[in-house]
Amino acid sequence: MSDEIDFYAEPGPMTGLAELDDLLAGMPSDPAAVAAVVQGLVVHPFWAASYDVEVTPEREGELQTRAASGMLERILEIDGRPLTEPREPRSRFVGNCRHFSTLTVALLRRAHVPSRARCGFAGYFETGKWVDHWVVEHWDGSRWVMLDAQLDELQRRVVGLTADSTDLPPGMFLPAGDAWRRCRAGQENGDSFGILDMWGQWFIVGNIARDLAALNKVEMLPWDGWGDLGRMGDTPGGDAYVDEVAALTVSNDHPAIRQRYETSDGLRVPARVTAFYTPAGPTEVDIPELL
Repeated sequence: MSDEIDFYAEPGPMTGLAELDDLLAGMPSDPAAVAAVVQGLVVHPFWAASYDVEVTPEREGELQTRAASGMLERILEIDGRPLTEPREPRSRFVGNCRHFSTLTVALLRRAHVPSRARCGFAGYFETGKWVDHWVVEHWDGSRWVMLDAQLDELQRRVVGLTADSTDLPPGMFLPAGDAWRRCRAGQENGDSFGILDMWGQWFIVGNIARDLAALNKVEMLPWDGWGDLGRMGDTPGGDAYVDEVAALTVSNDHPAIRQRYETSDGLRVPARVTAFYTPAGPTEVDIPELL
């Protein structure tokens, strides 16, 4: 277990902040406190109206930012005050659940707190639905604690969440591999998984690819697709192949998770992926962090 913990205590391609170290003075290391800082720096476009914010098309481009360093640079362009000071909602970076989670993980890893982003589905946004979502897991010395870095007091109140969002009980968020396995076992209906107008068991497959990458410290955007599982088409090997990868992502067999990812061209994130959600529609984009 010590090797696994050490692995997640150091940054990956999307979470390195060494070049911004001087700007991060005073940043807390407690996970809940770090999430609170991030909530004061980022606004989710789906929630913008709740904060009396209108997200312009120009600001929507911030959603395409992958690296945490790029997020912080943009945050400082908008408002140059110390990063520990919360911004007014209109002056926050426009990001989604993946941005909240990845930035929180980057700040925790900077403090050498073992942490990782997880891609899957939350059961607390819409009744009877499992909504596409990202959260954070951090190691507290004895277990992985699940924290929803996006949910501030306003959002918790609106969705009626009474559980502790800084230590989510089991079953409130399903990593993508767990969601797939439950559907295959008949425990959940695949049509209840998705977001917006995209629902179905097919949607889970792409999140398995993104969760496997995040477990290997490559936190991609929710609409990035590549390889065997992430291009919204037929999966090579069919359901049996998805079964195998899904089981791996929920296995806690860290050496196997790394070995499978690093040796599989169909699962490892390449330096060029398809971004399915951009102003221009599906677009092939280079990922400089992986070059």
